[in-house]
Amino acid sequence: MAAQTLLVELGVEELPPGAINALSDSFADGIRRGLNEAGVAFEGTTAYSTPRRLAVRVEGLSDKQPDREVEKRGPALAAAFKDGQPTKAAEGFARSCGVSVDQLIHLETDKGTWLGFREQQQGEATTSLLPAILEKAVTSLPVPKNMRWGASRIEFSRPAHWFVVLYGDKVVPASVLGLNSGRTTFGHRFHAPQAIELAHADDYLKSLADAWVIADREERRSRILEQVLAEAELLDATAVIDEDLLDEVNGLVEWPVALTGNFDERFLEVPAECLVSSMKANQKYFHLLDDEGLLKPAFITISNIDSSEPEKVIAGNEKVIRPRLADAAFFYETDRKHKLADRFSGLANVVFQQKLGTLADKAARSANVAAHIARKIGGDEDKARRATQLAKCDLVTEMVLEFPELQGIMGRYYAEHDGEDAEVAKALEEQYLPRFAADEIPATRTGQALAIADRLDTLTGIFGIGQRPSGTKDPFALRRAAIGTLNIMIKGELDLDLRQLLELAVAQHKELPKAEGLVQEVLDYMLERFRAWSHDEGISAEVYLAVRARPVTTPLDFARRLRAVHLFASREEAAALAAANKRVSNILSKQEHDGSISVDASLLSEDAEKALYEAVTHCRDQVDPLFQNARYSDALDVLASLRAPVDAFFDQVMVMADDSAVRNNRLALLASLQALFLEVADIAELQQ
Repeated sequence: MAAQTLLVELGVEELPPGAINALSDSFADGIRRGLNEAGVAFEGTTAYSTPRRLAVRVEGLSDKQPDREVEKRGPALAAAFKDGQPTKAAEGFARSCGVSVDQLIHLETDKGTWLGFREQQQGEATTSLLPAILEKAVTSLPVPKNMRWGASRIEFSRPAHWFVVLYGDKVVPASVLGLNSGRTTFGHRFHAPQAIELAHADDYLKSLADAWVIADREERRSRILEQVLAEAELLDATAVIDEDLLDEVNGLVEWPVALTGNFDERFLEVPAECLVSSMKANQKYFHLLDDEGLLKPAFITISNIDSSEPEKVIAGNEKVIRPRLADAAFFYETDRKHKLADRFSGLANVVFQQKLGTLADKAARSANVAAHIARKIGGDEDKARRATQLAKCDLVTEMVLEFPELQGIMGRYYAEHDGEDAEVAKALEEQYLPRFAADEIPATRTGQALAIADRLDTLTGIFGIGQRPSGTKDPFALRRAAIGTLNIMIKGELDLDLRQLLELAVAQHKELPKAEGLVQEVLDYMLERFRAWSHDEGISAEVYLAVRARPVTTPLDFARRLRAVHLFASREEAAALAAANKRVSNILSKQEHDGSISVDASLLSEDAEKALYEAVTHCRDQVDPLFQNARYSDALDVLASLRAPVDAFFDQVMVMADDSAVRNNRLALLASLQALFLEVADIAELQQ
């Protein structure tokens, strides 16, 4: 029998849309892994999924495992025979192999000669291996939450109703979740609910398409996108495509049909973000913008049926969204009856962390740090303090309690309504930036000061009570807080010493059980985030280690050094100079050198050491002003010229001269050479 297509489909009740992609990929991975472990050849796999099914197609699946030669090793030859007769060890090994002793062979190894046995083992039929492979693939699925159904003890994400396993045109007997395999699948729940008998595994996609089901999730996703854009074009509008929403909607339908509805223009008086959150979170609608980027009183919904009366479906969606938007309008009007600043007292009732107090306590701690940062970066201290006081006030508003994703955004709207300073109001939204690695940073100095101070308070506080992140456990998102802080300082070109800021942040806490060594611990944790930052920038781990070896505590300076050493590492001279610095480091560490870099020129006798001394002296004069202005790349370009005199020195000069004065002078020369590079990084680490 030649290689055939294998089709596996598990039919279920509607799966959680957010879990479908992970379940589908895992199902395909499990089957692929099982086949690989069994040694069964196949050309490729494709995962399919809809809300009601997980399916995998395996193309060109061999009908059996390949035959293989099995070799077994028995006792050593010396232990297998005594006086020319087989011992019990030899006889026992022969019996285990199902042969007589004279049918065994001798195996020569580097450790001696052993009794052995070889046989040709025939591969098993693929159909006999599949039941165990499929059962393991199903039971290994990353189900977010199991449930039971009926009187059965079987558990899965949703009740399972059918199980298809076709190898070519043959059903492969197997069972999972209490279901026996067959060739029966089902189409769309409403358009084609009747059973479908699949004649061949290759008929799967067409048979379902004829039954109003698009099983290929990428094709279904593309259709949704095309339809949404087409509907928007009819209205001369721009559809805002949220990728997460697109994925979620894709997990809700088997036959997508885009429909456009409208809502009352009076709701446009409410901030657009409120309306959009309501439409996305509650109804899974795509919103529309006009030519000026303003929200239009319309939406696009994706229906799972192709109705003969689409106007009724649209009317139903319009009826549902109306009270949702009315709620948003009510929350907005209610919230504006109270000034944002008047809500600060309510923060005393909201616990930030049991051992760290309330949000009011957090604001009080952050205020001094934010004011200090504002002063350092040319901002306004009073604005920074005011923004810190108002920063979390919107968390106790009706709107944010209903839509938590609007925190900061609503703070800005309410602050503007109250007549707060424009920069203070903007900072309330900016405090949450950046939300991810490539996100924008706060544009205002007040926003930058607030964002950094708030994160440093969280980092020092959580570390200070002994809840450092471990593995995948990071409930307070400290990794994101650390990386966000670094990004603000780097992208904002803020010349801030992180150690000093951490010392100030720690000082704001009245009591921390893990206060000893806390500043250094948090500093090390934050600077370690540069490892991931470097990777994202295409900078090697060796370059990171070279810079990390130096006591640099200003993130902006750290990043400048990383980029400079990264460029230097690509130069032809870099490898030789890195090796030389490694050699210098080894020499100095082994000798009782006092660390002096003061060289006595009168003690220089060899031409090579004189040349190196002159080159180092000349370079120092050139690079000192470059170091002072953080022009590290330019400085390393100058230092690259040292390669030739360094190579000549090590080729022609004996460092460990008999005369102690000469020896110490040469060590000082090497130390002065090393010191030049250490102004940027320990480039010896590039040898790792």
